[in-house]
Amino acid sequence: MFQPPFSTPASLLADIRAQGYALLTPQDVASLTGVTAAQLQVLQAAWDDLLPDEYLRDGGRYRARRHASYHYQAGVLQDVPHRAHWQSLEYNALHGGMQRWFAPVTEATRNLPAWEKLIVGIGKVCDALAGSQRWSVEAHQFRIDTGDGIGRPTPEGAHRDGVDFVAVFLLARQGIKGGETRVFEADGPAGRRFTLEAPWSLLLMDDARVIHESTPIQPETPGVLGYRDTLVLTYRAGGFQDEVAAA
Repeated sequence: MFQPPFSTPASLLADIRAQGYALLTPQDVASLTGVTAAQLQVLQAAWDDLLPDEYLRDGGRYRARRHASYHYQAGVLQDVPHRAHWQSLEYNALHGGMQRWFAPVTEATRNLPAWEKLIVGIGKVCDALAGSQRWSVEAHQFRIDTGDGIGRPTPEGAHRDGVDFVAVFLLARQGIKGGETRVFEADGPAGRRFTLEAPWSLLLMDDARVIHESTPIQPETPGVLGYRDTLVLTYRAGGFQDEVAAA
């Protein structure tokens, strides 16, 4: 496995400005967001209560998820009524152009201290990078499993998300091989590959500058179910993608 090139909290902003992305260790994530290890452990249990993704166009049954939306501005997080997730075909050739109504994040999860602290903490980083904005935020809980023999974290391939910033937290790798993360310049040849392993390690990306993907996963032991859990947070100034498209 290729080890992640971690930044430090002190170099985080400079590294994102220089290369379009940065990674933090779980300890630095906790420090950055004000979350304790115990709070993260409690939140992680919420990934055992995800529902199947009914929109996979490759015919797979390997992805379960939940979805929530917010507005964030100046340290304040505001709930947005449950809404569809929408991306244009420009950013998601496989699933773009559809109103995808995923199961909502449960109220119990939304009320856990770590949930809001993580979203607000990354929102403050976005403000530091781009100036204070009214960010439209989407939170995605994902579990990719090997029940079909193979699971695809990014079935759409290498892509951008059509937002300003993307935060990917790795929560768990259980009984799998594969799942390598790849980040490339959107307009150049440079790229890095690495495997996130430590629970609550973070990849934070400037979505306009880099494209990303994760390679498929397979069971480490044949016949034994494995899975990979992530939390993905996206931040977009100027409204959600479907709001802009409809304007």
